[in-house]
Amino acid sequence: MLTSKISKIGKVVICGGKGVGKTAMLEQLIYGHVTIDSELHSTIEDTYVASVDTGKGSRDMLRIYDTAGLQGNVQLPRHYLLFSDAFILVYDPSDPASLDMLAGIKSDIDKYKEKKEMIIIVIANMHSRQARLTSGVPINAPSTGVGGTVLPNSPNGNHHGHSNGANSGPQISNNDLIESNLNRANNWCARERIKHYTVNAMERASLYEPFIQLAIRLYPTQTKSSFPQLRQLTQKTSKVDNS
Repeated sequence: MLTSKISKIGKVVICGGKGVGKTAMLEQLIYGHVTIDSELHSTIEDTYVASVDTGKGSRDMLRIYDTAGLQGNVQLPRHYLLFSDAFILVYDPSDPASLDMLAGIKSDIDKYKEKKEMIIIVIANMHSRQARLTSGVPINAPSTGVGGTVLPNSPNGNHHGHSNGANSGPQISNNDLIESNLNRANNWCARERIKHYTVNAMERASLYEPFIQLAIRLYPTQTKSSFPQLRQLTQKTSKVDNS
């Protein structure tokens, strides 16, 4: 709605492992021009502004800080943890390591949020690294990331020893790996009471719901009493108590 009134601006940080598709998601959400052939460079730091119509008659502005992809033990810079109103944690469901990383990021957020209520959502980007969709993945080494759950190395859950061969040992199909990681993410998010969304960066419509819901949570509708006399009585009572 072009006539919608712009009301507030929320500061949102989007973060996750390197190459999980954070920038592609934002470019697609705001501009809608990302295709499989689009060339996107690694982000150092960038800022986007999104005007979100949540259906309340006004548009809520989100200032979204796109961060550099994290690798290894690299942590999210502290200044992001101090000024943000909300965090979007993104992972690639075909990459267990990108999911495992989210537990550490959330731990850092919890450490610095103090008493401030922090909104966190998790997004699985189903179209991040195209190369991951073309082959099976070796599963000699179990993953022990989010939630402390071990990814099974065989259909019956038995684990096999490491091998020197890069592609030796049992293989898990990409679809099975994705399903396993999505289940792990669902279980972890349920325990942490975090909303979990599945999107595809190549499909703009799939990106709307998490960002609209995030704006709604950042700026909930203020409810007013339908009894003005009750509001006046409450105000008078408050003044008496404070006198």
